[in-house]
Amino acid sequence: MLRAIRHLGPVGVGATSPQLFCASDGQVYVVKLQNNRLGPKILANEYLAARFGALVGLCFPSADIIYIDEPVLRQSRWLRRANVAPGPHFACRYLSDARYVQRRSLARAENKSELAGVMLFDHMFFNLDRTYNRRNLIVRREETGWRIYAIDNSHLFRRGVWTADGLVKMAGRLTVNYRRSYGVLLKHFLTPRDFAPFVARVQALRDEQLTALVADIPYEWLPDAAERQALVEFLRRRRDLVGEIADRLVRLIPDVNRRADKN
Repeated sequence: MLRAIRHLGPVGVGATSPQLFCASDGQVYVVKLQNNRLGPKILANEYLAARFGALVGLCFPSADIIYIDEPVLRQSRWLRRANVAPGPHFACRYLSDARYVQRRSLARAENKSELAGVMLFDHMFFNLDRTYNRRNLIVRREETGWRIYAIDNSHLFRRGVWTADGLVKMAGRLTVNYRRSYGVLLKHFLTPRDFAPFVARVQALRDEQLTALVADIPYEWLPDAAERQALVEFLRRRRDLVGEIADRLVRLIPDVNRRADKN
């Protein structure tokens, strides 16, 4: 767990009013607070996505729980006015000099094939926000070249604030979304081969690993035991369906790209 050292100010964009903090490891993080206007369940979504992404190798920035204590809160007038409480909040590594992905930057990114994994994740978790919000894919130049990152996973399960009953209803659904960035990726940049390693990694996840993902979510963010159990069952069901989800996405890749992938 990280510890907040200093509040640097607001990020400036985002429905959850994310804030910048300097953390105990010397790095700067984008932090979503428990009392954001959508509620603490948003933090549970973010943490679940970060941990799941780390397990299957998704191009998400590193993330962790960050503890903000009373002395840090007292240092910031903004935090005091916002009635932020001490405790665990969600922190995602701030990537400096990043810009939003456009068609040109997408074409030159060295890791664009990794977006197959992001697309698969979004369909597993009903994350429609990546399609409609173009600020959820960023790119920056690094030592080896241009690299894409997928950020902001607060709106999982269609709208972010979900119920146990809602998860039960969604768990078996197979819905394909190919609007905007998804359509461009499938038409011009991705091949069936790009999806295969991510499907294999998801299918290899054991029940105990999925249970641990949910168990590690702070109680303050997800106190309801029934919702936790529903989330575990949802993860197991979506893992078992990931092959079918990938097959439906691959069918949308033009035949010329599918033939090239076989050669």
